[in-house]
Amino acid sequence: MALVREAALRYRSGSQEDTERFGEIVAPLLADGDVLVLTGGLGVGKTHFTKGVSRALGDEHPVTSPTFALMAVHDGGRIPLFHFDLYRLEHAYELEDTGIFDVLGYEGACLLEWGEQFQDELTDEYLGVVITRTGEHERMIALEPHGSRAAELAAAVDDAVRAIS
Repeated sequence: MALVREAALRYRSGSQEDTERFGEIVAPLLADGDVLVLTGGLGVGKTHFTKGVSRALGDEHPVTSPTFALMAVHDGGRIPLFHFDLYRLEHAYELEDTGIFDVLGYEGACLLEWGEQFQDELTDEYLGVVITRTGEHERMIALEPHGSRAAELAAAVDDAVRAIS
């Protein structure tokens, strides 16, 4: 495995599989109400990360980018996973149409791709997962906790990655 802990809350992924593996590490640590905001340019691996989370939660349905549906529900696992893609939204008032306020911070975990543009309208408590391309296949993944539960989750992820490195 080429997933490497570079520093506290900073990880290097050498492939799509490593990015999915990182999601698999995060999944067992997720609890109902957790919110992760996935940030990064087009094609950096946000959906691959989500594939790993969904698979490790025990959901066997395929995960694809919800770009055309805005939201996908993966509820075949330990807890439901609500996967939102807010890329095409231009205004905060459009959030209501996605159904996000019906699930955000309640049952299951929410993964929000492109959620940073509406962060003030969504929640103060979330774990930012920032993925940046550093090479053709290599990515840097940084965790940015916002709030006490997010800080607890980030520390648990860091411990889990350190244990396998």
